[in-house]
Amino acid sequence: MKKGKRLLLIFVIMAKIGLFTFGGGWSIIAQMQNEFVDRRGWMTEEQLVDYMSLAKSFPGVMIINMSVFCGYAMEGPVGAFFAAVGLSLPALAAIAVVTYFYSSLRGNIYVAKILNGIRSVVVPIIISACLRLRKTAIRGKLAWWVLVASFLACVLTGLNKALIVLAGLVAGLLLGKGESSDDLS
Repeated sequence: MKKGKRLLLIFVIMAKIGLFTFGGGWSIIAQMQNEFVDRRGWMTEEQLVDYMSLAKSFPGVMIINMSVFCGYAMEGPVGAFFAAVGLSLPALAAIAVVTYFYSSLRGNIYVAKILNGIRSVVVPIIISACLRLRKTAIRGKLAWWVLVASFLACVLTGLNKALIVLAGLVAGLLLGKGESSDDLS
């Protein structure tokens, strides 16, 4: 496939993902996995998990960071640009429309009901993405212990999530010494 055609396809796919996926970054991950890993084979599941970890660790909106990493992996810096613009364009358009009509939508009971329904389906989408990615993301006993400890820290404490991510980084470095990614499976 020619580079220009592939860039346009990356833009269109990301715009479609941005247009039809609700619930924030985590629900979009499942769509990226479907499009770029399962359907087209442009990325591996391991790349997707690595980029997801990096995207969450960088400042800014996680899903925009994720789109930049994915676009870069597929087509370099220009691919990163096309992916980020494609993903964010539908949201920017929707925000512009909602802002324009905000006063008439604010008290609309039907809008409230629609949003309640959308919020309800986001949770299973996120859980499904997590279950599909667990084989790649969680390798070995150490990873399971880090997962359980970080989950408990998230649920039972008010610790800043960035501190929990840093603790996972330190745990991986200190406790996983001498293990390559192949040794952890």
